[in-house]
Amino acid sequence: MPGGSDTWGAGHEISRGERALTAAKLMAGWVALLWLLEVADVLSGHALDGFGIVPRDPSELVDVVPAAFLHFGFAHVAANSVPLLVLGFLAALGGIRRFAVVCALIIVADGLGVWLISPSGTNTAGASGLIFGLFGFLLVTGFVERRPLGILAGLLVAAIWGGSKLAGLAPTQSGVSWQGHLVGLVAGVAAAFVVRRRAGGGALRAGAAA
Repeated sequence: MPGGSDTWGAGHEISRGERALTAAKLMAGWVALLWLLEVADVLSGHALDGFGIVPRDPSELVDVVPAAFLHFGFAHVAANSVPLLVLGFLAALGGIRRFAVVCALIIVADGLGVWLISPSGTNTAGASGLIFGLFGFLLVTGFVERRPLGILAGLLVAAIWGGSKLAGLAPTQSGVSWQGHLVGLVAGVAAAFVVRRRAGGGALRAGAAA
């Protein structure tokens, strides 16, 4: 979790309130987009379902990113809306550019993982891989950066969603891509190391240990 303020541009300082408002608007818009896309999918006779990921077909690699924004019915998008809204908001409090990097890493890694290891003949889409990734990111980023507030946020996230996330990794669930959940979770944990900041509030770091 971030400290008291952040900066971007020349001489522009962002307060906690501004940052929270920006994060809230971003995630509200993101979730609204998912619903609009599902409405468009229904009106088109589910033509957008074809942008899901079919494993190990080279032509399907172009769907790695779009698949994270599409769902198979309103019940599917409804199930993902609240966790994406809350977890995305918490992650975006660390800065929008940082959040964009985290989401990009998770979406691409998760999509490629689904393409590689999902069963043949399946079609996978939905924001759940990203949700599992954000869960993993929030779970560990406080420990990685040695920030007490971030650790507290991670423990709170674990207490609220830990049980359901563990259940989502079970291979026995029918019609659920546990592979996408697992790869998303691992990608989110990895992203916490890629974008980690020094405890003293240093700039974004990528790669080398602190």
